Amino acid sequence: MSVYYHMQTISDLFKFFQLDRPILHPLIAVVDFSQVNEQVYGETKVSTDFYSLICKNYNRTNVKYGRKPVDFQDGSLICLAPNQALEMDNETEGTPALRGWGLFFHPDLIRATSLNDKMNDYNFFSYEVSEALHLSEKEKATLCDCVLKIENELQENIDTHSQNIIVSTIELLLNYCTRFYGRQFITRESTHNSVVAQIEKMLREYFKRNDIHGQGLPTVKHLAEQVHLSPSYLSDLLKKETGKNAQDHIHFYLMEEAKSILLSTDKSVSEIAYSLGFEYPQYFNKLFKQKTGKTPVEFRSMN
Repeated sequence: MSVYYHMQTISDLFKFFQLDRPILHPLIAVVDFSQVNEQVYGETKVSTDFYSLICKNYNRTNVKYGRKPVDFQDGSLICLAPNQALEMDNETEGTPALRGWGLFFHPDLIRATSLNDKMNDYNFFSYEVSEALHLSEKEKATLCDCVLKIENELQENIDTHSQNIIVSTIELLLNYCTRFYGRQFITRESTHNSVVAQIEKMLREYFKRNDIHGQGLPTVKHLAEQVHLSPSYLSDLLKKETGKNAQDHIHFYLMEEAKSILLSTDKSVSEIAYSLGFEYPQYFNKLFKQKTGKTPVEFRSMN
């Protein structure tokens, strides 16, 4: 029987990890997992109302996200946005089996700061756990240094500078994560090239079937499912390898198909738009002009 825990507050987090030390701040906490006696009974699903960054090594517990098992190696980092669910099988871990740290912060901590507006840029919060960031020893030390700075600041008396220092250090840590994911995309280039080839093949075959009106346009989610990646990870991978994200790739093949139809048939622009899955021709006109610099009529007349 599966058990579901949803943590709304840092206080709930302390109860889950059975931490008896005082809560230093109601909206943020740093957890040293070597001090945690974590007991998980049955299949346990955990979600929270806050952001979680977890650098943790499990010896036995199986962790799943999106129904996929995750093998936590020493130095792997996962980043979870609010309401994402983590699944854990029934095992008991305790010191010294657990190592690492967790940084947990509520959106309210950053609500009135510039970091709040940047959170959507950190796409790794919507990656699947199986796409965890694998850190080198140097990278792990860099992130750990940021976490220690946050922990030390939490132990200081709160003053007018506390909020800015904590939030700016969180932002620094997230920027390092962005840099390290960029390195990971490079070091896994051969694997990623295979993914790029698969995506391009799928899109070519999709548009060759000439049933876009019936099937609808391919979505980023559909493509990601075919190569067993999350939509955000796939888009970032494609952007790194080709300069175009997943939606750009879909639009490229869509425009190529539109050009072929424009030059090989006498169909009206409205008919072409409809056959390509557009309910309204003006949306097709706008996208075509955006991608080619010409309207469909201009393109047809010039060729």
